Amino acid sequence: MKQPNEDSSLKSIAILGSTGSIGTQALDIISELGSTFNVYGLSAHSNWKRLAEQANYFRPKWVILTDEQYKSSLLNALSYTPERLNFGADSLQLLASAPETDLVLNALVGFAGFTSTYEALKSGNRVALANKESLVVGGELLTELPNFKDNLIPVDSEHSAMWQCLVGETLASVEKIIITASGGPFREYSRDQMKSITVEDALNHPNWEMGKKITIDSSTMMNKGLEIIEAHWLFGIDIDLIEPVIHPQSIIHSIIEFNDGSSKAQMGPPDMKVPILYAISYPERIAYDVPRLDYRKQMNLSFEPIDRIKFPCLQFAVDAVKQGGLLPAVMNAANEVAVGRFLNREIRYIDIPKIIDETLNTFHHKEIASPQMLIEADEESRKFANGLFK
Repeated sequence: MKQPNEDSSLKSIAILGSTGSIGTQALDIISELGSTFNVYGLSAHSNWKRLAEQANYFRPKWVILTDEQYKSSLLNALSYTPERLNFGADSLQLLASAPETDLVLNALVGFAGFTSTYEALKSGNRVALANKESLVVGGELLTELPNFKDNLIPVDSEHSAMWQCLVGETLASVEKIIITASGGPFREYSRDQMKSITVEDALNHPNWEMGKKITIDSSTMMNKGLEIIEAHWLFGIDIDLIEPVIHPQSIIHSIIEFNDGSSKAQMGPPDMKVPILYAISYPERIAYDVPRLDYRKQMNLSFEPIDRIKFPCLQFAVDAVKQGGLLPAVMNAANEVAVGRFLNREIRYIDIPKIIDETLNTFHHKEIASPQMLIEADEESRKFANGLFK
């Protein structure tokens, strides 16, 4: 691997959540394109060992570990002294809004990533967004920021596909957005079979390698619901014009249908490094060695509708954003709690949508007046969802 270059002319990047799937793949890209990027800051929650390895290699000026119980372990593992070394989640917002960064890659998991996205955009920093919950929960607030349209670039493969297909186009000419889903491991399961799904079953995704939370979300189709909300805010398009379909091959990542009857699709093998690279290098394209499709070989591309009765989480997400206000935050909090409890083997797989539904039915619709209201709604919803099915 090429050693990182600290040339000030390089694009300075801060990665929030550097030890997760997106963060580690981004650093793989950066290490291979050492003459392009400079790593200014890295953060992790509790994986101090991997954070230390990353920091010792890239030697960023700013390192953050949010779980303070591992403070001494990280200090002992670092082979150099960063200019800034912080512990605790509050430091993430400081790094996200730091003027020294050209780009903040937000790869944090869950609602924890919202405030960092908000502060980064508010300060005028460009954000490569892999934290879909930022838009799911706080899209209404984020889109009101003056730098939103120019400074937010999606990392999700589906939204990167939409973004690329819309280059040179006007939103007024868009008739529909088709967002594809692999269908996950349970696409062909009956409802009876879903009653006995184990954690291991749900983590066995057929096409993508992702973190545990997003893998479970993919299996319940909640991930697709979150992505529909994300697209709604990202492009300012009516929620009813975003149509999810199952595409088991995961080759076409999204399709834009235009009002003249033509369509654009973005294609490629299921490899997250492609949208990550596009987001961190935008508006340029950088040559990179990843698998390509071989169009000389026979290729099957199939599509089918999503069974919204078997996968109710998709509709929960759509209904929440239609009602608006704090409900997307309530829905997201309940889902995060339910997924966490399933991974901890506290509840059954089929209890995940039940917890979300009951939480949504308990909390009333309210308008969002501030980020603090979102934080309070998140806390209350989590407390309620944690008390169900004990």
